[in-house]
Amino acid sequence: MKLFSKILISCAVASLSMAAVADEWLRSIPDFELIDHMGTTHTLDTYASSELVVMYVQGVGCPIARIALPNYREVRNEFASKNIEFVMFNSNIQDNLPRIAKEATEFGIDFPIMKDEGQQLAKALGVERTAEVFIVNPRSKEVLYRGPINDQLGYETQRNNANEHFLKDALNVVLAGGQVDMDDIPDSKGCLVAIF
Repeated sequence: MKLFSKILISCAVASLSMAAVADEWLRSIPDFELIDHMGTTHTLDTYASSELVVMYVQGVGCPIARIALPNYREVRNEFASKNIEFVMFNSNIQDNLPRIAKEATEFGIDFPIMKDEGQQLAKALGVERTAEVFIVNPRSKEVLYRGPINDQLGYETQRNNANEHFLKDALNVVLAGGQVDMDDIPDSKGCLVAIF
């Protein structure tokens, strides 16, 4: 009987731990002050008048982050009239502002790319890979979505067209006052961001 009680207690503790991890999947974003590759300083207050901010994890040299750019642009263009800001941030230790600026020029990146010095955002948001996106409410600091833009890209796979449009769907849900069901969202595919 004691063994059964121990197993029951262990299962209950494991369930609570899993629930805590699920609750942490969406975190709040801290205040920040970061400079982009064009020399502009960004803070959370910069976006206070925006309905939402979408933040894309960029990495110099990452093929998946580069290939996903047209998809990110497409979402920005579709939601252009909705008062939503679309930006990028780079948390890679090896990427400095000159390298980021060179990448932006070479690949026609027309989004501000903030350098996440000290990996402040990456650590707070639990970033693991490039090409992941976050939907943030700039006033409440809530992260309302995190995940891939769509299902077009994967490791060693690439579809001609996406079947699932996770970011677009999430934006529509949030703008309608709903909450995104993160259980339906797969992990993002991208290059590893080493957190120190």
